[in-house]
Amino acid sequence: MHGHGYANGAGTIVNAIAIWKGAAFCIDLATTADVELDECTRDARNAITGGEGVGRITGRIENADTADTALITRCVSLVLDRFGYRCDGAVTTRSEIPIARGLKSSSAAANATVLATLDAIGETLPRLEVVSMGVRAALDVGVTITGAFDDACASALGGIVITDNRNMELVERFEYDSDVLIYLPEEKAFTADTDVTRSKAVAPLVEIAYQLALDHDFENAMTLNGLLYCAALGFDTEIVMSALKLGVLGVSLSGTGSAYTALVGRDQIKELKGCWSDMGGSVIQTRIVNKL
Repeated sequence: MHGHGYANGAGTIVNAIAIWKGAAFCIDLATTADVELDECTRDARNAITGGEGVGRITGRIENADTADTALITRCVSLVLDRFGYRCDGAVTTRSEIPIARGLKSSSAAANATVLATLDAIGETLPRLEVVSMGVRAALDVGVTITGAFDDACASALGGIVITDNRNMELVERFEYDSDVLIYLPEEKAFTADTDVTRSKAVAPLVEIAYQLALDHDFENAMTLNGLLYCAALGFDTEIVMSALKLGVLGVSLSGTGSAYTALVGRDQIKELKGCWSDMGGSVIQTRIVNKL
């Protein structure tokens, strides 16, 4: 049985690590997953409650053969267990999203893999249940701190989302049109290595950013979040300041870095792209995706 799925990356408006509440937006960079299953048996008595839902599952990330595949294989296992299947299988992912840059590559991989596994067994789930399954897998294998429910919702639902990660609650979702520029420094930054203590120190101010997001002032929420987390995690605020000096209203460190994202008007793209290119690293132009 073969299945295919895809999901998008995302950028940060409010990082949930400090307060367990966050906001994010979907971007037009995608991860695809292909799942192949064989030797399948099914016992409906094992569905949902769990049982022997897993055979031998192998994983591969295209163009990154040494990368850890625990997240995507865990996603396959959870879906099979949910429906009472026992199968051997393999999952392969391919991605346009730079990994370990705060652009939600893990959330996209989890969502895409869950969808591909559902496709392989001919089942469907509501999108929020797909998200929850991917979040559980990410927590199980330790690639996230809060579960990244905000990131996963943006990836799977599109638009801008505001969430309560502790309670796995989607607070609001909006459609929002904007071009997006992404600045990629050379270094990577893995979420699991983040200094949570320093992030918690700025929690009262992150609460203000979250309130701005609830008030739909997404640009100021994003910029405040960016300055706070740059300070807390030791990233260069000059990337943010250079965009602000050009009149960009919304710019932030994305996730726990190392990428920065900016919501830009068409008349700002060329100037900011040139400015960021002069600072080293690379720049990607994309947009917010509202419809998936």
